Amino acid sequence: MLRITQLKVPIIYSEQDLMKKAAKKLRIPSEKIRDLKLIRRSLDARKKPELCYVCTVDVTLAGGEETRILKGKKDPDINPAPKPYRFPYSGMKEMAEKSLQEGKKPPIVVGYGPAGMVCAYYLSLAGLKPLVIERGKKASERRRDVERFWKEGVLDPDSNVQFGEGGAGTFSDGKLNTLIKDKDGRCREVLSLFASMGAPEEICYDHKPHVGTDLLIGMVENLRKKTEQLGGQVLFETKMTGLLQKDGAICGIEIEGKDGKTKNLSCDQLVLAIGHSARDTFYMLQRQQIQLEAKAFAVGFRVIHPQNVIDLDQYGNADEKSKEALGAAAYKLTARTDSGRGVYSFCMCPGGYVVNSSSEPESLCINGMSYHDRNSGYANSAIIISIDPVDYPGGGNDPLSGIAFQRQLEKKAYEMAGGAVPVERYKDFVSGVKGSDGSKKSKQELTIEDLPVKGRWQEAPLHEMLPSEYNNSFIQAMTQFGKKLPGFDDDTVPLCGIESRTSSPVRILRGPDGQSQLTGLYPVGEGAGYAGGITSAAMDGLLAAERICRQYFGKEKEEANDD
Repeated sequence: MLRITQLKVPIIYSEQDLMKKAAKKLRIPSEKIRDLKLIRRSLDARKKPELCYVCTVDVTLAGGEETRILKGKKDPDINPAPKPYRFPYSGMKEMAEKSLQEGKKPPIVVGYGPAGMVCAYYLSLAGLKPLVIERGKKASERRRDVERFWKEGVLDPDSNVQFGEGGAGTFSDGKLNTLIKDKDGRCREVLSLFASMGAPEEICYDHKPHVGTDLLIGMVENLRKKTEQLGGQVLFETKMTGLLQKDGAICGIEIEGKDGKTKNLSCDQLVLAIGHSARDTFYMLQRQQIQLEAKAFAVGFRVIHPQNVIDLDQYGNADEKSKEALGAAAYKLTARTDSGRGVYSFCMCPGGYVVNSSSEPESLCINGMSYHDRNSGYANSAIIISIDPVDYPGGGNDPLSGIAFQRQLEKKAYEMAGGAVPVERYKDFVSGVKGSDGSKKSKQELTIEDLPVKGRWQEAPLHEMLPSEYNNSFIQAMTQFGKKLPGFDDDTVPLCGIESRTSSPVRILRGPDGQSQLTGLYPVGEGAGYAGGITSAAMDGLLAAERICRQYFGKEKEEANDD
């Protein structure tokens, strides 16, 4: 099989068009291509309004054509296709059952977000019958609690935008892009798994894949049902309240059920996939002397623009059919300010909504969300300022000082608008920070009454939320972004705050084998400080499953299956 890169096709194209491009690149008749698979597709908008896709494909050729082409090749865009990933421990059911009968205990996974879901699935595929502990509810039940919170303001601290089946990513844009280099193929494996569970097939090849909240709910439920069919078990509305350890190794956990009763569960392998908002769990880990450290994260505000403004900036005057095929446009922006702080766009949601994503009483934080069709008519993203542990209370000496900093901001946001999402026009924000008007003519048709916000919102002085250094960095970045995307820093742009859960402010330390200082304890995913989104967290969960399987089956079994 050959891999061909840098194939350019129009925005509207057919598989036959791609086949002809590949054949021309290989200098062979298209009839000699037995099979073609699209691996990657990204938009090239450098020559607006002439847009095109740049594609990577894998092709299988007839006869000995592949060997002939590779032997005499001079084109750097034609190479052998890399070997696809294969989970080394599939088909181990009999060996797993024997191992469990001989006294080894099934692994326990705490948390059922992307890392926990994927880890539990592959452990089940290996026949190890993992037990999952999730403090929240099933996705369908959780959705009802979230919608009630947005409509009525009734918060369930254990079933909300942050907690429940699928994790925080379920109520987001469902973006699956990652900057992690995928030399082992785990990224493609995870995307293929998601597609097989109901996500759109295009996530396997789009440069910026997304699922959407409406489809994510079904996808995560399908994945859980498949895990259960393979022998895994998920306990919802159950919280881990303590670790059990003996001689420097994990030997079990203490859990509390929805009836308030506690009991102990035994295990030798424990996966901590707790997510970035399980603050009570971080404090418990600190009390039990698990090694933690404060890590950097970022805070800021969500900005909202009419989607047609972003589409024009990104697509230019492209024809209507091309724009319709492409859908709502996205952007990615970065800036460096006078203070040296990085400011950048985060979790950009084309055609999306700003959502109240609070998980604690009398505290408020926000996030972005969109459905699969991205048709709200508005774009939003967080414009966030990088924060280092030295900025935290006490200079970051306490590993959990970043959580204290987040809570301080979220309490202030709650009080600022009486529990509603605080909103301020950019013009008023600048005026409040600089003490002067400095306004300019508006170029957009967006009134503050049009806000695509899930949950109650209210105008409030957001310029009083962050220290002046952060506010000035934010304004400098918005000015730079306005030069890149005209209208981005328009007077009328609404700001919403506070975006404070961009990533975990804590890292649970682990060694090269993936374990903490406590043997058998595997911290994984975004909450543990080793991922930055759905896909990277899922990949980390897959890696943890491999490492745990090695403990049950031995390294030689991995090598025997990796042929």
